[in-house]
Amino acid sequence: MKKQSNLSRLLEIAGSHKYLTYASWVLSAISALIALVPFYYIWKMIKEVLEVAPNFGQAQSLTGNGWMAVLFAVIAVLVYIAGLMCSHLGAFRIATNLRIQTMEHIVKLPLGFAESFGSGKLRKIVNESSAATETYLAHQLPDRANAIATPCGLLVLLFVFDWRLGLLSLVPVVLGFLIMMTMTGKQMQEKMKEYQNALDDMSNEAVEYVRGIPVVKTFGQTIFSFKRFKLAIDEYEKWTLGYTKNMMLPMICFTTAANGIFAALIIAAFKLTSHGVTDEFVLNLFFYVIITSILTVTLMKIAYAGESQMLVDDAVNRMYSILETEPLAETKSGETPKDSSIQLDNAVFAYDNAESNAVDGITMNIKAGEHIAVVGPSGGGKTTLCSLIARFWDVKSGSIKIGGADVRNIPSEELMKYVSYVFQDSKLLKMSILENVRMGRPDTTDEVVMQALRDAQCMDIIEKFPEGVDTMIGSKGIYVSGGECQRLSIARAFLKNAPVLILDEATAFADPDNG
Repeated sequence: MKKQSNLSRLLEIAGSHKYLTYASWVLSAISALIALVPFYYIWKMIKEVLEVAPNFGQAQSLTGNGWMAVLFAVIAVLVYIAGLMCSHLGAFRIATNLRIQTMEHIVKLPLGFAESFGSGKLRKIVNESSAATETYLAHQLPDRANAIATPCGLLVLLFVFDWRLGLLSLVPVVLGFLIMMTMTGKQMQEKMKEYQNALDDMSNEAVEYVRGIPVVKTFGQTIFSFKRFKLAIDEYEKWTLGYTKNMMLPMICFTTAANGIFAALIIAAFKLTSHGVTDEFVLNLFFYVIITSILTVTLMKIAYAGESQMLVDDAVNRMYSILETEPLAETKSGETPKDSSIQLDNAVFAYDNAESNAVDGITMNIKAGEHIAVVGPSGGGKTTLCSLIARFWDVKSGSIKIGGADVRNIPSEELMKYVSYVFQDSKLLKMSILENVRMGRPDTTDEVVMQALRDAQCMDIIEKFPEGVDTMIGSKGIYVSGGECQRLSIARAFLKNAPVLILDEATAFADPDNG
């Protein structure tokens, strides 16, 4: 089965808006052909000047031809603008649909996916990769259609006036294309992928480093904690310098060839006028000197479009690496837990590309209403075990049951009614304290939410803000400490009042009075 191209994927996402993208290509190509018409009128003006010289007052058609050149130039610009309007409308719709589709899919993925993938890397892919497709579709693709139509029209003009000059002026163009192919081949696509990987890693490490600054400063681990971020920066620097050095010679040669068309014409003029100069040859030479400047611009457009295509291909592949990640299987005939007991039967789990199991053959039976603590060294699998019970991941073998029902056979919405989870690194959204806690049970009253806040010892947090429980977190620089954030998360769990409550080191940031 033939693999679908990235452009086909994007146009599929566009839906009916893809016809706007098609229209932009057609309009851009038409604009390129119309833009060549003014050069014909310029040729007529030069021809008339040479014919009447030195009696320039006899030139009667200069004004008419000049205005015709201006008219077609304006028409070309207007058609190009219409093409860009179509391309931008289509590109915005594709970028929007791609972001929505990706975010909707991320919501369906296991809750542990974002943590293992890296929040910084995930954010960069969703934001910047979709933005790269917008730039490509809105600008580079119409420019490519323009760049393809221009040489086609020029071929006709070049060979109509003097085929010798036309043929010689195309030699640097062919040379430029050959050099360009070395800069946009499979090897360079792989280099572009390495570049994006280095950029993603650096972005991810930057996010994690900034998040950990409070802990870093508290424990005086500044140099040690900066090591991973520094390594990511060094890797990016290494790739960037290497790529620049590899591209230096081809780019010099390409730029020389693209701008060498005028030089080819001068050399041709010396060779072809060795036996005398005619007015017709001078006229054609003037015309070619003027019109071949378009070839230089066209070559540069195609070169930048080729680089942009490598970028967008990599961006789309990264987006689809997320979209093609399978969510956890949902059962059609769901089971319902009988109580809040938990049974683990030889549960085994390993993260992707891990050399050993994070959870290896765990068997335990937790009775309904029983309180237990999972104790072990850092990295011993405590968080992983808690995540498996809440089905953030599926076990590789064995089983985990709640109330006698395998968590894999409980519909996800039903499972979340039975489980409350308070993370070690708790998160609050940009909304009021009241609404942040109310997320535990959206349909409850303010009085019940306030009782949950009192039970979680959160009243001192509320009382220090002028707006109290209606204070917007994150608005106007209002934030809470790590311990306060955890207490609010515990209040949210109290409000939900699920039969199974999992606390993943939920008091790690709490002060002694509230620990």
